[in-house]
Amino acid sequence: MIQSRRALPPLNALRAFEASGRRLNFRAAAEELGVTQGAIAQQVRALEDQLGLMLFQRLPRGLALTAQGAAYLSDVTRAFDMLGEATGRLLARPETVTISVTPTVAAKLLIPRLAELYSAFPEVDLRTVATEALSDFDRDQVDIAVRLTSQAFPATLEARLLFRQELVAVASPHLVKGLTLPLSGEELCKLPLLHDSHDRWGVFLGIREKLPGAAFNHTTLALDAALAGQGVVLACRAFVAADLEAGRLVQVTNATATIGADYFLVRKRSSSPRKAVDAVWDWCAARLSLT
Repeated sequence: MIQSRRALPPLNALRAFEASGRRLNFRAAAEELGVTQGAIAQQVRALEDQLGLMLFQRLPRGLALTAQGAAYLSDVTRAFDMLGEATGRLLARPETVTISVTPTVAAKLLIPRLAELYSAFPEVDLRTVATEALSDFDRDQVDIAVRLTSQAFPATLEARLLFRQELVAVASPHLVKGLTLPLSGEELCKLPLLHDSHDRWGVFLGIREKLPGAAFNHTTLALDAALAGQGVVLACRAFVAADLEAGRLVQVTNATATIGADYFLVRKRSSSPRKAVDAVWDWCAARLSLT
């Protein structure tokens, strides 16, 4: 017949017995558990009465376990250890680090390196938020952000330059097949031009009028269209470096333009820095930087 768990001895009595059995002294057990020596002795006596057997021999200078007490102590200690381990596993939640980046940084720089990032910090719960909005580090619970700005940062924030915004004109090699590169500005304008939300073709080519071509609200979409051979896109070199190296895109003109706003790694200054945030910050500074 299986004994009901409701017939188990009280937890406090078991704790008193376990501590007394390890210390072989009621006073030492009382100090460990933060109660009086009399309370420990009373709990152990009540446990012995409930079980109907003696667990200890009371000696003038301490305690000695009976044979039954020694066997019971081994099992009770193991049970407490299992409870402690189970509780530890339950509470051992990984530390969370949230990184806020623009969609283009996410697609072109961070996502291709996520496997490397996760491998470097397996004990950290990494979360990525892709948004153009400026992060409020407290309200949005963001630890690290990558942002494009030309403004000075307040003293409450720590910032590190990742890369300058050097614009280059790139296209699929299939689009410019048969053409001699680099193209002149006039030759470039004869090709379909792809526009993102920044639309810096006028600045790049030194003309004021609006240039025709497909428009996209995100640079990543314009880059995807260029990879598909639909036109020439103007993009920050950092975002197309991998595609240029792999030959998926080619730079169609030698002309470049450096725009004032730059990409920075940003976080809130803290008097009590977190090791996980520091580690991910250092990784981002090393792996996302072109400076």
